[in-house]
Amino acid sequence: MTVQITLIGLGQVGTSVGLALKDHKDLVRRVGHDRDPGTARQAEKMGALDQVSFNLPSAVRQADIVFLAEPFNQSRETLQIIAQDLKAGAVVMDTAPVKVSASESAAQILPAERYYVSLTPTLNPLSFQNTAQGAEAATADLFKNSLMVITAPTGTNSEAIKLATDLTGLLGATPFFGDPYEMDGLLATTTLLPQLTAAALVLATASQPGWREARKVAGRLYAEATAPVLQGHETRSAGQAALLNSANAVRVLDDLILALETLRTMISESDETALLETLEQAAQQRERWLHQRQQANWVSEDYPQTELPTGKDFIGRMFGLRKRQGSGK
Repeated sequence: MTVQITLIGLGQVGTSVGLALKDHKDLVRRVGHDRDPGTARQAEKMGALDQVSFNLPSAVRQADIVFLAEPFNQSRETLQIIAQDLKAGAVVMDTAPVKVSASESAAQILPAERYYVSLTPTLNPLSFQNTAQGAEAATADLFKNSLMVITAPTGTNSEAIKLATDLTGLLGATPFFGDPYEMDGLLATTTLLPQLTAAALVLATASQPGWREARKVAGRLYAEATAPVLQGHETRSAGQAALLNSANAVRVLDDLILALETLRTMISESDETALLETLEQAAQQRERWLHQRQQANWVSEDYPQTELPTGKDFIGRMFGLRKRQGSGK
């Protein structure tokens, strides 16, 4: 007996989930769907899938777990399409970057006895230097040495949350349980702000008269700094995330503006000592963060250590959900 996981959205995250589960075929059957058939075929060729399903409702009918890794601006539509085809006891695990809004949408869309849990993969720091995008950036160890933040609406079935925890272990990540409101604040800082900052940098440079000459000398630093806004479909996703998480978006933008104004004042006043100290402090803080992410010694900060679930554990979670559904409880 195996659990069927249907992966919807076969970019870096979705395909990496399939690759990470490749060695657990005794536990999991991997079915994949992507809006781009070519992307789905690519993931299959990479060994991330046991089966491709080009029809979305068919892809989820036998699914025990639906792992939704599409851009945020597409995920609500996908939920609406698949809702009536999900079998009782199925668990939707979504990677939406806006937790409160996504949870509210799931509550409105999903029928009774279909469960929703939100996941936030933080990714292996070894992937930070990978410039590839989409399925080409997928690796089997993408989630190792990192956290998987699990958030769920109040009242979510405990077996569904445990199932998400077990899946996290199979992927090689460490589970951490977060509050949806807190996560919206954290994601505004770590995901949304870099995207908005990149957009602002492009607007402040490429639309100016001097860009005609500047574009000829812009190089690696400019490319890296503006990369977050140059990821195609993610542009619309980031815009919707900012509007649905507007209070946090405005807060982190205000923090950025204050930091820029501080630097501007130091430069305009020719305060070399303060400027160099501030830049050095920023460099040290980044280096400290990167070292901490690479070490991932989160156990010392009271994060639980994850043990790989046994086949009995993993299958048992799913059986527990089915039994609960069958008893009407």
